[in-house]
Amino acid sequence: MVNPQRLRCIALLSIATLSCLASSSEAFVAPGLTLQRRISRPTRVSMIQKDATTATTRGNDHPDQRMTLLSPATRTWIRQLLTQTLSVAVLSLNIFFLSSLAPLPAAASDYGSLTPEQKAVAEAWRLVDNSFLDRTFNGQDWFQLRETYVHKKYKSMDEARTAIDTMVSQLGDKYTRYLPPAKYQSIVDTATGTLKLAGVGVEISVNKQGSVVAADVEPSGPAKAGGIQPLDVFLEVDGTRFDDGGKSTPDDVAIKLRGPEGSKVGVVMERDGTIIDYILTRAPIKITAVKSYISNVGGVGKVGVIRIKSFSGTTSATVADEYSSLKKKGAQAYVIDVRGNPGGLLPGGVDTAALFLEENKPVVFVVNKKGVVDAQSTLATGIDTESPIVVLVDSGTASAAEVFTAALKENGRVTVAGEKTFGKGIVQTIRPLADNNGGVAITVARYETPQHHDINKQGIPVDEATPVDCPKDDATACLKGSLFKKPQQV
Repeated sequence: MVNPQRLRCIALLSIATLSCLASSSEAFVAPGLTLQRRISRPTRVSMIQKDATTATTRGNDHPDQRMTLLSPATRTWIRQLLTQTLSVAVLSLNIFFLSSLAPLPAAASDYGSLTPEQKAVAEAWRLVDNSFLDRTFNGQDWFQLRETYVHKKYKSMDEARTAIDTMVSQLGDKYTRYLPPAKYQSIVDTATGTLKLAGVGVEISVNKQGSVVAADVEPSGPAKAGGIQPLDVFLEVDGTRFDDGGKSTPDDVAIKLRGPEGSKVGVVMERDGTIIDYILTRAPIKITAVKSYISNVGGVGKVGVIRIKSFSGTTSATVADEYSSLKKKGAQAYVIDVRGNPGGLLPGGVDTAALFLEENKPVVFVVNKKGVVDAQSTLATGIDTESPIVVLVDSGTASAAEVFTAALKENGRVTVAGEKTFGKGIVQTIRPLADNNGGVAITVARYETPQHHDINKQGIPVDEATPVDCPKDDATACLKGSLFKKPQQV
């Protein structure tokens, strides 16, 4: 007959042993099909053993001495019981953890059996799943979307790419999107300053109505020679319509404008209600993202103007060179013109702002999907922290250009003039897809200004409202001399 007291002891020891394993803070790892537990300190098993002997002896001796008070048979029985119980517990935990670590049916277990088209869709889903800022996925059943789109039968890779576009568009974030191969490469080349295709020499942005327009025209480019003017609206390029109620982006138009050197491209523009057709010949275009010139402002004297069209990895170095040139020409104050600047690379905006700030000044706070804050501050004093500077902005000033503007404004370094900025306070990254299937742009973080303002869909208010329609090569025509103040006066 089984001793009831022994059964009770077995039950208590089993429960306690399982409890100690399940509640321990050490990690479990599963190499292959085995499960190992790394232990760097005594577990509660030793405490259980000590408690059991204490309950038996009711003494105050050292635990090791108490154990010796038990008969040899009892000590042997307890050791065997603990060994058997641990084996059962580890086996149970093996089964539990191996089941929990197994891929979800809709996630990865089927990957090896997928077609190349299905793998492309699965890869895009995974990239977005890993990084997307909105962890509610716009209220969508994100795993069900994978099941739907990954297991669909595709006749071609083009069909799979369309599926990726449709899947990602359901997240409700126009900045998180699929990038076909040509668009992906174009964005990468533009951001890194390595674009090699020929074009027509026009800067593209979006107006207040959401239409894609020619923000500026290169003086020596085909667009200028053909008659295209700033603020002309793109209706069609190379047979593709862009009068679609604001769905098209500057990147969409740019891709169609670019092509082999010497090739022709048809462009349909609208100017003040008049439709104008152009046939342009593509030519090599030197991208000049930063320009500078000297102007004279009454009551101020020589003012150096630096116009930044977009931010890239080389912008801060180029701006530093242009600043040095203007200073040698006698500039006593400066204008940094970022009208129509859609942004570009966030580090470009951060590094350029640092040129005009003192050491240890906050520039931007980037908050990722987990709420982790990356505080970015200046590491050294910039090239000019005292000269009067006016930053000229408009409703087309966005993203990295707003980071740049807010960093200087909220550190009391500049006067911001013009009109409220666009209000894009989120950060994207671009991830490539395998086998030259393009990539995905993913919203991965949001940012806050040095004073912790969230300007997304809000914009940055200006210190002084001024006209913004002055020529791109005469920014000071929008400004009064009284706007040029020393930093301590801002």
